[in-house]
Amino acid sequence: MIPKECKRLAEVDFPIAVVSKHAAREKSIRHGHPSTLHLWWARRPLAACRAMLLGLLLPDPCDEYCPEDFKQKARELLPKVQGQVGSNDENLRKALLKFIGDFANWDLSADRTYLDVSGGLVTSAHPERTPLVVDPFAGGGSIPLEALRLGCETFASDMNPVACLIMKVLLEDIPRHGSELAEELRGVGGKIKATAEKKLAEFYPPNSDGAMPIAYLWARSVRCESPDCGAEIPLVRSFWLCNKAGRKRALRYEVTRQKGKGSPTEVELEIFEPKSAREVRAGTVARAKASCPSCNIVLSPDRVRAQLVAQHGGADTMFDSDGKRTGGARLLAVVTFKPGEQGRHYRVPTRRDYAAVRKAQQQLNMVENILLPNGLRPVPDEPTPSGGGSGAGRAFSVQKYGMMTFGDLFTARQKLALVTLGSAASSHSLSKSMVEPLALAISRCTEQMSSLVRWRTTVEAVAGTFGRQALPIMWDFVEIVPTGDNGSNFAAALEWVAQVLEVQGKSIRNAGQLQMADACATLLPEESAGIWFTDPPYYDSVPYADLSDFFFVWLKRLLPNHALIRNPFEPESLLTPKTLEIVQDEIKYFEGHPKDRAFFEEMMGRAFTRGQRVLKDDGLGCVVFAHKTTEGWEALLSGMINGGWVITGSWPVATERPGRLRSQESAALATSIHLVCRPRPDNAPTGDWGEVLRELPKRVGDWMERLQSEHIRGADLVFACIGPALEIYSKYSKVVDAEDREIPLGGDPEATEPHKRGYLAYVWEAVGRAALEQVLGTAEAGARNGAAKALEEDARLTALFLWTLQSTNGEQAEGNRQQATEKDSEEDEDDEEDAPKKKKKGLTLVFDVVRRFAQPLGIHLDNWEDRIIETEKGIVRLLPIGERGAQLFGQDGADLVAERLEREPTTTFQLTLFPEKTDAAPTIKGNKGRGRKAKGQSDSELKARQEATTLDRVHAAMLLQASGRTNALRALLQAEQDRSPDFLRLANALSALYPKQSEEKRLLDAMLLAVPR
Repeated sequence: MIPKECKRLAEVDFPIAVVSKHAAREKSIRHGHPSTLHLWWARRPLAACRAMLLGLLLPDPCDEYCPEDFKQKARELLPKVQGQVGSNDENLRKALLKFIGDFANWDLSADRTYLDVSGGLVTSAHPERTPLVVDPFAGGGSIPLEALRLGCETFASDMNPVACLIMKVLLEDIPRHGSELAEELRGVGGKIKATAEKKLAEFYPPNSDGAMPIAYLWARSVRCESPDCGAEIPLVRSFWLCNKAGRKRALRYEVTRQKGKGSPTEVELEIFEPKSAREVRAGTVARAKASCPSCNIVLSPDRVRAQLVAQHGGADTMFDSDGKRTGGARLLAVVTFKPGEQGRHYRVPTRRDYAAVRKAQQQLNMVENILLPNGLRPVPDEPTPSGGGSGAGRAFSVQKYGMMTFGDLFTARQKLALVTLGSAASSHSLSKSMVEPLALAISRCTEQMSSLVRWRTTVEAVAGTFGRQALPIMWDFVEIVPTGDNGSNFAAALEWVAQVLEVQGKSIRNAGQLQMADACATLLPEESAGIWFTDPPYYDSVPYADLSDFFFVWLKRLLPNHALIRNPFEPESLLTPKTLEIVQDEIKYFEGHPKDRAFFEEMMGRAFTRGQRVLKDDGLGCVVFAHKTTEGWEALLSGMINGGWVITGSWPVATERPGRLRSQESAALATSIHLVCRPRPDNAPTGDWGEVLRELPKRVGDWMERLQSEHIRGADLVFACIGPALEIYSKYSKVVDAEDREIPLGGDPEATEPHKRGYLAYVWEAVGRAALEQVLGTAEAGARNGAAKALEEDARLTALFLWTLQSTNGEQAEGNRQQATEKDSEEDEDDEEDAPKKKKKGLTLVFDVVRRFAQPLGIHLDNWEDRIIETEKGIVRLLPIGERGAQLFGQDGADLVAERLEREPTTTFQLTLFPEKTDAAPTIKGNKGRGRKAKGQSDSELKARQEATTLDRVHAAMLLQASGRTNALRALLQAEQDRSPDFLRLANALSALYPKQSEEKRLLDAMLLAVPR
């Protein structure tokens, strides 16, 4: 066994760059990957879990307590997958780290040689008994699955029924039955498909030419409320049908008035091939406002909502007694596939299409009130999430549009199809091992078969309901044909599940243990686990329970009375457990109090305390953090420290796709931080604040240097530095100052006394100073203490802002801005009236992140509002250079200044801000909005504010470069060279920090080329 004193590999070193590459690549892997078994949110990449587990399980060969038997066995095993290992312990450590990095590759996850070597290493390190790996927040099962792959015993728990069902298949069914499950599923699924196809054929009639429909494109509709109009408004965001290169299809409309006095106008649609994007008209709805195609009147969001509420969301078409359509959802086009012909075809809808829809509605009316054996109605009538609040619940808006039950999220034909699939499955005799995989396949279909899915015009395919972690309104949507062999239908869902069973069945041999349990009250005995490794909830980012209800309501009907598809924590509830779920969501309550930050922190503390007790004395823990807010970090870290853990390692692993929607034009994290920890001894000493504070800057600086060598950048680097900073702090039972006052982890960052300010404020300060020292020079780090040659506040703020925005994944914010523009029309479907309007240019950061940096470094954000930054709704925007022209040069612009410089090239250039405002302070803005005036400013302070800083003069030079005033630019550059070296020092620093494709980077580089040599 590994001696308690021996460090594990993950505590001393880790192949960050290699594992990050494999983890990020894994996001694009599909066939056979466990993530395709069924949707679960915020899954951990298997590569990161597998690599970190090996690092936790294997001892460090360079440690004096490392067993010799392990070293010898490792030297025998590693040559099977790499060359001979060098003779000393350092060589062996490098070889083990190389193996960990190589085995993170998905392509090797089922390789028998690598599996044998990894299993042999783990067995050699733990010869008496393979450690039990425990994950109390197991979710999609990534961590326990990889523990099984390495040959460990595994205990996984979660309180969410959907997560438990997914893990039941992954951790129990696949290991016990192997890849044979795949063929059984294909056989049984084929029979169910044939049965359902026969029953549903009349509701999806083929074309007269034999072409088969594969999708129907719909739009919800409202009526124009102008007294002289009354036209129907199809709510269409975009009239594009197909926007592929060389293949363009779109809709256009004509407005006609029916005969007869008072008859409303009609909007007729036709399909055409546009030669350019200009030929395709703008959509009829934006930010919940509907524009009438007939009279151009705009219907307000309140009226749009009111009409859709009356239609229960508007996903269904309304008919009169004669079968004539009278309102509701409108069919825009039908997508068809003709055997023997390549590509998709589009046609306008016919009466026959609407007749099939009405027939489906009538059939659904006949079956939806027949109770199932468990007393449920076939169509889910459980309530949808109410949404609102400042926490996780803000992700839901469907109730505002009348979708009060989960059944309202589906069209009648979609509901009939799903009920038919469930009925067909129950009519076939299934083996015990086939029940859950088949249910997951049908449940998978529900995500493609709601009225909240869109047609992806660039690839001509359906997108799922959960393009992001929310249930927003979808104005125009797609309805797929669930049977047949084309498109994202039941046959496709079966194959996705079968491939996971097949691939994972070849590499996972031993079954794990699964329990539906509260992480704060697991039934595991104390000191039973060798590894406690978990990815806990993300504060207010992912409302897992509310999201999973979408699947849970259908699974209750597919698996009546199943042991896992229930809510044992809230027997009266119809949905998944909410009360004990550890998220920050203040519209929900626990024991009479809102689930706020205090609740999250307390419950996390309980979970971590329980984990510490479950872990053996010589065991190791690991906690994954991927929070996007400082509040989330601090709440979880406080729970961890209060739970009795000591941080012994910290490794950031890139786990996110570079172009994911969340990362665009902001500092969203691309990495997840893996904090390695051990239980803090009961006799841990008290720490001296002075010693902790002295050790902090060097520890942060050394760690930043190491991480930058692994290409970790920006916000990822900031949060990754919290780990080693906590190593200093967490090893003590408490940290006290000279007056014996305890220094808490968090506090008021604007306080001046350490016992009120909190340790994390000093961590942010240390990171900020280290960053400034790197990008601007050593004087800037001491700027708060009055360094003589320090650049002004605005230069330090701009440098820190750009430094934080640097991207680990290689795509900086400017590139992401362009991506966001291109994706907006397809990915951002939550058209609330309070959604952001057209994005302003400029780079953005969350206000709290900017504040955390600025305050300890003596940067007063209010002084720079409307000068270099703009703050709105908690987001700080760095003003683009193009927005500073009038501010720097006055209303007469750069030309007048340029002429002056060209006339008097030897005159020192004295730029004055706001030239037309010589006797008044500029308006400034705080974080809460516009219009706050600077109070109590003296004449000297006002004058100082109006005097140009070094940054102002750099920006002025950039604007002269942009306007082509070459002679004026040269005169300004010469004057700045004569003044001091600060101008060029700052310009070169900013050139290195601005995104590569940005206008600012281009202007800076061109301007620097003009500097006199």
